[in-house]
Amino acid sequence: VRVLFFCTGNSFGDTIQPWFPEKHDSDGENVTLSCNYSLTSGTNANIQWYRQYPGAKPEFLLLVTEYFSKSEPELRLYSEATKEIKRVDLVIFSAAVSDSALYYCALRPTVTGNSINTVQNPSILSRTKSSETA
Repeated sequence: VRVLFFCTGNSFGDTIQPWFPEKHDSDGENVTLSCNYSLTSGTNANIQWYRQYPGAKPEFLLLVTEYFSKSEPELRLYSEATKEIKRVDLVIFSAAVSDSALYYCALRPTVTGNSINTVQNPSILSRTKSSETA
């Protein structure tokens, strides 16, 4: 498995960025994608995860807050934010070649009024069968 992250910017000083640029895992292992975030507005973070397969539109996977984790057993996904260190993790359990896609973590702080800001950072998860990994 090879994971790549790309940063696309920030909004009103709130940012979310990948925790590591590249990662390699074998087929069938759990894969963790992590992003660090920073909030200047003093609000609580709502973090969304999306997945995009080649030639397809991004699909929403999970919403996690700094106070509530989220699990999607049928998708083999779990996400949790750690407020103290401002990091959010997405775990793909028993990752398979079919999980190869572009993954996005998006930060949407909870704010008053009608203002909603989203910052996205895509990550590419490329899987190869364990017999093909070096």
